[in-house]
Amino acid sequence: MAQINEITREGYEALNAELEELITITRKENAERLKEAISYGDISENAEYDAAKDAQAETEERITEIEAFLRTVKVIDEEDSDEDDSIVQTGRFVVIKDLSFDEVLEYKIVGTTEADPFEGKLSNASAVGSGI
Repeated sequence: MAQINEITREGYEALNAELEELITITRKENAERLKEAISYGDISENAEYDAAKDAQAETEERITEIEAFLRTVKVIDEEDSDEDDSIVQTGRFVVIKDLSFDEVLEYKIVGTTEADPFEGKLSNASAVGSGI
């Protein structure tokens, strides 16, 4: 059975937007770059062709990656979360006191694909996120 990955509604929508852009815009741009590079002639020594093929491969890999991930997600809406504010879970904000620097920090617990500690988002699977 596939692992279920928790993600916030915001993260889910961001991934869907990225997927939509990759499919509708980036694929077309890659095709145009490839078509233009082929028009230069001999593709065996054509750096533009190689770069376009690489970009196309990266795009297709990212599309596949997002689609596979989205098949295993469980979207956690903040309003669906447990009523008990003492329970830490995906979608919740937590306040942590850093004793080393004597400062209070606020983080949102998010899914692994959304994590960005510098933006105040901790992964639910990280050492700190799961420890809380």
